[in-house]
Amino acid sequence: MSFYTSLSGLQAAQTELSAVSHNLANVSTNGFKKSRTDFADVIASSISTDPTKIVGSGVVVKANKQQFTEGNLKTTGAALDLTVAGDGFFAVKTSGLNTSTAYTRNGAFQIDPTTHNIVDAQGSTLLGYPVDAKGNVTASGADGLVPINLPQTSGTPAPTGNVALKVNLYAAASIPTTTFDPANASSYNSSTTSTIYDSSGKASTLTNYYVHTGTDAWTVHSFVGDKELSVGGSTAGTPVTFDASGKITAPTTPVSYDAFTPTTGGVSQTLKFDLAGSTQNSTAFSVNARSSDGSSVGDLSGVTVNSEGMVTATYSNGDTTALGKVALANFSNPAGLRQDGDSYWSASGVSGQASLGSAKENGFGSLLSGTLEGSNVDITEELVALIAAQRNFQANSKALDTSNQITQTIVNLRA
Repeated sequence: MSFYTSLSGLQAAQTELSAVSHNLANVSTNGFKKSRTDFADVIASSISTDPTKIVGSGVVVKANKQQFTEGNLKTTGAALDLTVAGDGFFAVKTSGLNTSTAYTRNGAFQIDPTTHNIVDAQGSTLLGYPVDAKGNVTASGADGLVPINLPQTSGTPAPTGNVALKVNLYAAASIPTTTFDPANASSYNSSTTSTIYDSSGKASTLTNYYVHTGTDAWTVHSFVGDKELSVGGSTAGTPVTFDASGKITAPTTPVSYDAFTPTTGGVSQTLKFDLAGSTQNSTAFSVNARSSDGSSVGDLSGVTVNSEGMVTATYSNGDTTALGKVALANFSNPAGLRQDGDSYWSASGVSGQASLGSAKENGFGSLLSGTLEGSNVDITEELVALIAAQRNFQANSKALDTSNQITQTIVNLRA
């Protein structure tokens, strides 16, 4: 019997050594949770056995229990590096042929260059809840989970059709003596630039040159790129006049330019230029108001995740869009989760089914952006446990050897 008792001790010590070694091997694995080996003694007895004479029969491993204490936080500064501060797991849809929902504490996410979904290092997609334009969640539960996608562009392109400027022209400006040439600064007095868009949302620059031609009289030449816009086929410029008080008297309506092809290569478009409200007085040239229509398509320029898990994207055209809310999962018994590798867990009968929600609600922790949760393995603690497990193994080996020597002595007895 002592052979089997010592053997059970050896096997238990070997299991503990394996668990400790696994912990140490994953000391640098983000989101890793260490395991602890729990033991129980084995007693073989019957109802007729005297309780004072029972001898134990060894040890058995009851469980390799996972420890879900939080690991150390590491600041990265990357917006999609996320940490659950408190209870909860990220829900991800695994990639490959057999997709399933897995749970992880490893929040090292990035944007997939093909699908533009938020994914982890294994290509699994981060799941969340859809939101409306105001950021209100529009679904719940497991059936409401969707991949969080980051569109690379935002907005609907529209060509610029109207540009309005209110300028003040300097009444005492000199009259240029040379023929107007946009390349010669001495041939005009002032200029303004305005951004306009073509039908595909691409931007180009409208430049207006102001030439003083006489008392209370000016001429405005308008260029898109290096091409001058015409009115009725003429590129002589638009006459602008003022009365004695400095109020504009002509043109009284917006100037309608002939159709032109943008320098950005879009389709032909027309443009109206309005100088209503412009003045001429003794103060320096200035632009008092500027407006234009048209819109561009914005490129993705940044993404943020707040403490409640709301993912918000910003675009180069100024759009700010709420894209979804990161979902969190929790379990009645996290220690019963099945370890699947790659810092993934899946639900089991011991853990119970996932309870889904969002950060800062229903007992879930908050989200930290720009940080990662490291392993919760303490190297010093594990090394001490490793030494203890090694000593246990040696002690059981010694007990086995002693039992062998006793048996050998008995075998060698002679009548």
